[in-house]
Amino acid sequence: MLQRDRILIVDDEVQLSNLLQDELQETEKYAVDLAYDGVEAINLIQKNIYDVILLDIKLPRVGGLEVLKFIQEKSPDSQVIILSRYSDVKTVVESIRLGAYDFIGKPYDIDELFNAIERAIERKKLLIKSKVMESELARIASTDIIGESPFFKKLLDDARRVAAEDSYVLIEGASGTGKELIAHLIHKESPRKNYPFVAVNCASIPDTLIESEIFGHEKGAFTDAHTLKPGLVEVANGGTLFLDEIGDISMHIQPKLLRFLETGNFRRVGGTSELHVDVRVISATNKDLLTEVKNGKFRQDLLYRINVVTLKMPLLRERKEDIPLLAEYFLKKKSKEPKLLSQEALQILLEYDWPGNVRELEHVIEGAIILSNGNLIHPQDLKIAQPKLYLTNQLSTSEAQSDMNEKYGKLLSMDEVEKIHIEHVLKLMNGNRSKTAEALGISQKALYLKIKKYGIKVD
Repeated sequence: MLQRDRILIVDDEVQLSNLLQDELQETEKYAVDLAYDGVEAINLIQKNIYDVILLDIKLPRVGGLEVLKFIQEKSPDSQVIILSRYSDVKTVVESIRLGAYDFIGKPYDIDELFNAIERAIERKKLLIKSKVMESELARIASTDIIGESPFFKKLLDDARRVAAEDSYVLIEGASGTGKELIAHLIHKESPRKNYPFVAVNCASIPDTLIESEIFGHEKGAFTDAHTLKPGLVEVANGGTLFLDEIGDISMHIQPKLLRFLETGNFRRVGGTSELHVDVRVISATNKDLLTEVKNGKFRQDLLYRINVVTLKMPLLRERKEDIPLLAEYFLKKKSKEPKLLSQEALQILLEYDWPGNVRELEHVIEGAIILSNGNLIHPQDLKIAQPKLYLTNQLSTSEAQSDMNEKYGKLLSMDEVEKIHIEHVLKLMNGNRSKTAEALGISQKALYLKIKKYGIKVD
């Protein structure tokens, strides 16, 4: 069951506050806390994330406007409704200037207050959604999931069944197979669909920044922390947090992530207060996490926590019957003018191994659209990154290595074969590491480590 919207009432009129708390909680829509002075309010705001704060102006110990300033610094997404008997114009203007959402004078009409609370909650949801709107729009544009093969249809059925539950999900599969699309499908089919879907690629963020990115940081937490920054767990509150390439997350962050997954509690970097959010976490990896556990690179207890349900993504070469559908989809999506694949071009696509999976197919089609003349795409328009062994005969891996051994005049180790292959793809991609990683079906971080391991020179 989803977490109720959280409300904090800050008012020194004890009887009125208690009555309002009861009325709000009777609706079964809200979880309501009370603070009878400014100091109590500040302590609660440091420990909890509130959707709406009902704030009196005249408070003992610390005044309402000072509390409002604190809210804007520490919990800027919380919507503040001022409740006060002192409704002079100067106070109203000052509270709105400091960031209050609304101002309601006492004695208030309960229906008017309830309507204001609902509007404030809706505004908070819209503000949070706007923070991820740019990436959300890009993602929505590519969420059409194409596939009719039995394997892929079963995957979609499993994903939709999983969506109805609130369990943690681990999606396993090589780069480019569409793990994020499946994660987004689960979110869209779940009860959390009206809340944010927030994705973070753990492999693309430096180890020194990943904790701040996920959990946020306080102002002054480190040299460049000039303002408070909410973490992605806060942005995703109520919705889904997608941790892509979780196998690349550093060991020193893993205990903190495990604790968050177990309790929903966390601290921002540089902070001392415990915060709580309600998110569903979907993880994805292109690694064998059991092997990573054995090698001491991934915590076993964290693996058990994230893979309550496991979905396995098929490689594109394992569902070749979907290639014509995918190619047609990308042609329509990428081309301004109608274009078709020639039978010969389609045959090449069907016979290729697709190490970069669906993402590589999309890029190949996009390149073919640019290079082709007229409305028909021919074999020469297809710039496939990896030289295909099928062009003469369908060689096995052992035959391919035998050919390489003969070429280089010695038996090659698998490391030597991999080095030669990476060098070749880098050359095809004109040294572009991002495109090379995509073609190889690995992350940029993994490619960097292999380049360093083999001493490969990149122009």
